[in-house]
Amino acid sequence: MTPTVDVLADFERTEFTAEGKTRDVYRIGSGPGVIVISEMPGITPRVADFGRIVARDGFTAVLPHVFGEPGREVSVPYVLSSVSWGCISREFSTMALRRTSPITNWLRALARAVHAELGGPGVGVVGMCFTGGFALAMMVDETVMAPVLSQPSLPFGLTRAHRRDLGVSDDDLARVKERVRASEAGRGDEPGLCVLALRFTGDKLVPADRFQRLRDELGDGVVTVEIDSSPGNAWGIKRNAHSVLTEELVADDPDHPTRQALEQVLDLFRTRLRPGPDA
Repeated sequence: MTPTVDVLADFERTEFTAEGKTRDVYRIGSGPGVIVISEMPGITPRVADFGRIVARDGFTAVLPHVFGEPGREVSVPYVLSSVSWGCISREFSTMALRRTSPITNWLRALARAVHAELGGPGVGVVGMCFTGGFALAMMVDETVMAPVLSQPSLPFGLTRAHRRDLGVSDDDLARVKERVRASEAGRGDEPGLCVLALRFTGDKLVPADRFQRLRDELGDGVVTVEIDSSPGNAWGIKRNAHSVLTEELVADDPDHPTRQALEQVLDLFRTRLRPGPDA
């Protein structure tokens, strides 16, 4: 199927090369950079809309094309084909425990390049679904100052160990915890560093055990937002709701829990990425 070109017509398409790999990158807005790593199946119209929201708030939304067809609408066959491709790609660790997906090296290089170009205290990162845990792994790089894990789904929760796994290596997790401890101690440029993680409570792809593990490892360095999707919930959110910031987002109702989650994401970017008065 041919991608819907108009969906991304207001984005600038560029290329970025690192780790021997060149990928298209779509950008919109101005100001400090926010890397938006799309969920499966790719940069869909709703992912593009989220990029526009970020841009309207005074940031440069940077959407790397890592899988799928940019601009293509979501469909069940499209999702299944993208997930199947991701499961066999060596760049994604879908099953392995305590392993960082290799593609994060390319994404860290992109974050450094975006920060060098756009300035500010650092960059934000939003990972979603398949890429949700990448935002945590990218915290190894000091340029990442505002990480958001939206419905982090890897590794797949086959066993309790998989359900508690964060999709990062032991060394990378140790570095993340070091940065969080430095923030809590008020050292260097780290004060205020915080990880934000989002999920729906009924989402079987994002186990509650994984969010508990985040709290166990990072303590006050993580804020977990778990939106009620149990049967009969007050907002009528379906039990299999998954995509907090895209497909399930109700942006036009300020009281809706997904809109409130979006505001927490934007507040994190405003707090961490905008230069202070003395910058």
